[in-house]
Amino acid sequence: MSVTLAALFVGWGVFFTGSLAAVADATLGLLIDRFGWLFVLSSAAFVLLAIALAMSRYGDIRLGKDDERPEFRTASWVAMMFSAGMGIGLMFYGASEPVMHMASPPPGTAEAGTGSAARVALEYSYFHWAIHPWALYAVAGLVLAYFGFRKGGSNLISCAFRPLLGDRVDGPLGKSIDILAIFATLFGSAVSLGLGALQINSGLNSVWGVGSSTGLAVSIIAVLTVLFVLSALSGVHRGIQWLSNGNMVLAGVLLLFVFVAGPTVFILNSQTEALGGYLASLPQMSFRTGAFGGGEWLSGWTVFYWAWWISWTPFVGMFIARISRGRTIRQFIVGVILAPSLVSVVWFAILGGTALNQEMHGAKLSEAVAKGEEAGLFATLANLPWFPVTSVVVMVLVGLFFVSGADAASLVLGTLSCRGSVHPSRVVVILWGALTGLVAAVLLMAGGLEAVKQVAIIAAFPFLFVMIGMCVSLVKALRAEPASTAGQEAQVGEKVDPVGDAPTDGPADAPADAMAGVREP
Repeated sequence: MSVTLAALFVGWGVFFTGSLAAVADATLGLLIDRFGWLFVLSSAAFVLLAIALAMSRYGDIRLGKDDERPEFRTASWVAMMFSAGMGIGLMFYGASEPVMHMASPPPGTAEAGTGSAARVALEYSYFHWAIHPWALYAVAGLVLAYFGFRKGGSNLISCAFRPLLGDRVDGPLGKSIDILAIFATLFGSAVSLGLGALQINSGLNSVWGVGSSTGLAVSIIAVLTVLFVLSALSGVHRGIQWLSNGNMVLAGVLLLFVFVAGPTVFILNSQTEALGGYLASLPQMSFRTGAFGGGEWLSGWTVFYWAWWISWTPFVGMFIARISRGRTIRQFIVGVILAPSLVSVVWFAILGGTALNQEMHGAKLSEAVAKGEEAGLFATLANLPWFPVTSVVVMVLVGLFFVSGADAASLVLGTLSCRGSVHPSRVVVILWGALTGLVAAVLLMAGGLEAVKQVAIIAAFPFLFVMIGMCVSLVKALRAEPASTAGQEAQVGEKVDPVGDAPTDGPADAPADAMAGVREP
């Protein structure tokens, strides 16, 4: 059924493009006007829940048997969840978002174009990309890992609702929940694919003068879709893990180059000041809805991001759960939130700080970004040495993030549509990979970047209620855990680090499926 509905959407976009754009625009306006506050409030609640669980006695509960240990080494674990979680988005917005915030800061915060606006720009970039999105992923992944590994459930989103719904999760109600998860994953992934295609298109234009067009972006999607389907067919332990590790190494090289070749001292100073401002203002920013002004700005940025992250939670949450068996709840939450958040802060400090410094010294990056957000990073690198080389590196990185994120998504979609099987058939993986690429192409044809953003928010809205139900179900199940469980960590063996590095008595990355042993329905 989910495949049929996805195919119908693709047909709608191909044959009635104008109708799709009009309906998406009208629906988005209704959701933002009536329910923007719900996105803001629920996202803040997910952060608080994650912190509370990590600090509680439930933090010592293992996601699996009491004597299990993590299957993946911490470095590989972080690399995989980071690549799946937001790799393309950081490449797309790393330089352009701070510049856009500096040119048009949140109302009531600073005067546009000033040094204060530049500081606020970094603070809000941290706000959108650090703790909040990863707390959403952590909560979703924790629910799935707990019910899958600890309780021996299936690998379906609906399985998490058994404490609330009982056996009704095996009927139409449970299937409806899984279909909502499929569509949130499909459209959330399509957003990233659309961003990646636009940025590669912009890079080709910057380096070789290839004209930017929707047709070329669609062609890029087609080529990369073939690549990520091939990667997905190779499984987690080969294609996805190797690509993720390679992504992080190449991204680290790019950041190091920009840090050294760019305004190093300014990067260090601005990062320190903006990080302090972000942490100090975090409570206020987390609950700001625009009721007293600035609602349009918040809708275009904060609410969009919260909806985008929510649309990614079934996919990223399931993927993170799949690679996190054997960690305790505390290790899981600390690792999933803190490690990628620190990477995001460093990312924006270097790329965003360099772009802001150039803008403050007359580079006029804001004019380039106004023509297309995807041009921000290339416009920044153009003012540094070795532009042709670094631009090619960026395009390769975007392509790798495209492949590593999308192939994980196609595997998750296959699992959700195959009754929770962790080994969906090749045909199913290929089908979902092709549909994801087609949806991204349709959205670009229907209205470019704006259409992509609109559908992300629309798809995320119904799944927001699923997320809330998952949290209630998790808390109910945890309260039923024996009180003695909190002491299991000290009883079962060796000491581990806060994020649960793999044991040293065997290969951490052994070729065994991370979900092996989980019963299917």
